[in-house]
Amino acid sequence: MTSPRALAEDYAVRIGGLGPISVHPYFAGASLRADGVQFGFVMKGVLYLKADEISRGAFERHDCAPFSYPGAAGQVTVSAYYEAPAEILDDPEGLSGWAADALRAARSVPNRKRAAP
Repeated sequence: MTSPRALAEDYAVRIGGLGPISVHPYFAGASLRADGVQFGFVMKGVLYLKADEISRGAFERHDCAPFSYPGAAGQVTVSAYYEAPAEILDDPEGLSGWAADALRAARSVPNRKRAAP
């Protein structure tokens, strides 16, 4: 199985048209960032992209699930990130388009202290 970092680096290269994309450790996975703004991450071999009110419907129409993990009190769902549609993962234009939407969604979050790139 490919490591989360290696998979994230592969995605970063394929969406490089968005500008410089950096890969950073992120819990048990790897995050994708542009200018210090996290817009996606890879966890357990799955690419998750940032969603907002504008893009969430597209994820749901593609039957993509939000990120979730087992917590102490039960399953925790993080609706800010959704699994990328499987059909776009090998489509450079599709992947870039969804990544651009995720980056737009991430940049629309009120300015908080951003992580260093």
